[in-house]
Parts: sequence; C-alpha cells; structure tokens
Amino acid sequence: MSAVLYVVGTPIGNLGDLSPRALQALEECDFIAAEDTRVTLKLLNHFDIKKPLVSYHEHNRYEMSPRIVERLLSGETCALVTDAGMPAISDPGEDLVRMCHEQGVKVESVPGPTAFATAMAISGMPSGRFTFEGFLSVNKVSRTEHIKSIAKEHRTMIFYEAPHKLAATLRDLAAALGDREIAIVREITKIHEQVIRTTLCEAACRYSQENLKGEIVLIIAGAPLEKEEDMTLEQAVESAHELMKDGCPPSEAARRAAKLSGFKKGDIYKLLQEEKDNA
Repeated sequence: MSAVLYVVGTPIGNLGDLSPRALQALEECDFIAAEDTRVTLKLLNHFDIKKPLVSYHEHNRYEMSPRIVERLLSGETCALVTDAGMPAISDPGEDLVRMCHEQGVKVESVPGPTAFATAMAISGMPSGRFTFEGFLSVNKVSRTEHIKSIAKEHRTMIFYEAPHKLAATLRDLAAALGDREIAIVREITKIHEQVIRTTLCEAACRYSQENLKGEIVLIIAGAPLEKEEDMTLEQAVESAHELMKDGCPPSEAARRAAKLSGFKKGDIYKLLQEEKDNA
C-alpha cells in the first residue's frame, strides 16, 4: 500500500456493519484521519486495532488537509473516517479528497453505511428521484434562503437533524412547505431504530412538546404538481405516466395524479393497467 487515501465508511450504529474491507484498510494503513479521535478509538479498540490517529474535523480541515497530503505524497497511506457513516457526506473530508485528486494522490473508496440512503430505503417514501439537503443552517439568513429554494421542489427531500434542533426545523419547514407527508427515521441500525410516518404539520405540533432521541433523518414529500384547470382523464393518465418515468410506482403515480386532477385513483390506475395489458 502506498500513496493512497482510503475513504472508509464506518458503522452508523451497529458495529457489526463494519465491512471486511474496511477492517483491512484500518489494519493496514499507516495512519487514520478521524473526525473525533475519541469516537474512532472506541471503534479501533473494539476490533483490537492499534494505529496512529490524527484529528481531522470541520474546524481544522484547512490546516490539516495539506499536512495529510504531504504525508501521502511521501508514500504513507491514510484511512479517512468520520464518527459514523461515509466521510465527505455532510461530514468532513470533501476538501481533503479534492486536494488529493489535485496532487495526484490515489483516492479509493471503502463503502459503508450512509444514513440518508439507508433511511430512504426503509422510509416507504417515493424514491425514484430525491434530493439530499443535509443539515439546515442555524444562521437565520442562510436557513431562510435554503428553505425558500426548496419550496417548489417536486422530488422527495432528505434532511439530517440533531434531536435538540428537531422542533425548530419541523416548525420552519411546515411554515414554508405546508402540510406534506414525512417520514422521521431515527436510531438507524440501533436497538431503537424507528420510522415514524406522519405529516409535516402534525410532526411540528407533536415534537414541539415531545423529544426524540438519537440522530434523525427527515424525509419529506416533494411539492405536488401544479393543478391544471379542467384536466381530462386522459391528461390525468399522462400525468401519471410522467411520474412513472421518474421512477414512481404505478399505484403511487395514480394516487398523485388523482390528487392533482380530481379524478379517482382507481380510474386512473385501471387505464394504466389496460394500457400495459394492451402493450
């Protein structure tokens, strides 16, 4: 192993999710760049791995990235890890990876669990097209601009949130987006893993009084298509076809087209099936 940055995914809860390749990369690298060395040390101790650790996080990344690249250029290998999940996904690492590419250092993936993709898979929300929005800023201006920019987003939206900020985030999103379907996914891969299906307004009301524990992923339905005046049944079916092109299942496409057009879901779905049978 020489001059390689391994971007290593680590468990997001259950240590049994650490892959054999990740274990090998951690055992064989020269040093590990960790978001929080205390968290990574617990992981290493669990697997009886002893490696030098350097701290690499949001507040020192501009200082540490060149230092790590310099060590890599000298022939060392580094495993980049965050506290949980894949580095550089709403976590430190993007700058280091980019700098490695610019300096000709090989970057290799060692995939592991990623919270937003895992949450999407178990949420039951439309997944044909979605957008990952990460964390909302705590800065009022940036936060307002971010929420305003997604008000008319038709794709399913995914957010990360910390439990102590959940109430404010739900309140702000409900005020800007209106009442949408939402899945609140928490404690992924842990004992108390939970998917809560509700609406945005109901969630904002409920969790203004009730606290949730654990890291949280919010999955929110996209904005409905704008309603057309006097839409015919044929146009409603065509609308369903467009949704299906984006990966929406026929039943869900019929439901959305029915909400948009005013026709019954069953009538739209029946025509979709007839067209399929005739084809």
